Amino acid sequence: MTAAATRLQIVEEADRLFYEQGFAATSLADIAAAVRISRGNFYYHFRTKDEILDAVIVRRLDRTRAMLDGWEAEGGDALGRIRCFVGMLVANRAAIMAHGCPVGTLCNELAKLDHAAQGDAAALFTLFRDWLARQFAALGRGADADLLALHLLMRSQGVATLATAFRDQAFVDREVAAMCAWAADQAARGETRCSSSR
Repeated sequence: MTAAATRLQIVEEADRLFYEQGFAATSLADIAAAVRISRGNFYYHFRTKDEILDAVIVRRLDRTRAMLDGWEAEGGDALGRIRCFVGMLVANRAAIMAHGCPVGTLCNELAKLDHAAQGDAAALFTLFRDWLARQFAALGRGADADLLALHLLMRSQGVATLATAFRDQAFVDREVAAMCAWAADQAARGETRCSSSR
């Protein structure tokens, strides 16, 4: 295995372990064991857990940007793209019920630790916020697009938190349907505003 492939595997396993058991609870030995490399080989790639955390956050940002770009490339309208965002709760329901939202849990843990990377992790939420605001603006809701984006982020995080607490699939499905209906209502209000201003 090349050095680049080993490094990528370390970051992927660290990302999984940070999500499943938490950043603080995951040791360098845990990550090395998951990758099946010696501690010496491990230290060739990363000296500290904070270095790995930085790489994990960069990986998550890159993957999130690629996902959002993919939704844009698929075409369709802004409402359909918002539904893609909400649909993540269903697509990742099993993992969310077991471990929570990967973004929310990492941000919460780093905040409790007063960790220096807290702001970097929050950039994941900012990425979603800005993207959602653009979708709401495209629906004719430019004046309150950011507020609507924050509302949808807040609601999705609440669903993820309660899904973890109650492990109730039907609850997730109901809330996803309700969020999609809410988004459609926001789109209809935007169309009404656009037509009345003509």
